[in-house]
Amino acid sequence: MQAIARTPLQLGNSIRERRRELGLTQEQLAAKAGVRQRTISDIERSAAARFDTVLRALAALDLELVVRPRTKGSSQDIEKLF
Repeated sequence: MQAIARTPLQLGNSIRERRRELGLTQEQLAAKAGVRQRTISDIERSAAARFDTVLRALAALDLELVVRPRTKGSSQDIEKLF
């Protein structure tokens, strides 16, 4: 799985997709990450979540965060961020 996530919604969708690929419920992922099921639900819905908690969820899914220069898109792509 490889996806670009520029918004909290896109990141949440990627986390949900990976969780489902692995056949995990939100409760099972929460147990692996050491958080509550509600926290996983919040992350997947792009609700506010602490950054370290998101990183724990990513690690529990065997995913990593990569920071790199943004690929060039249209001005509409940029407007969607604000």
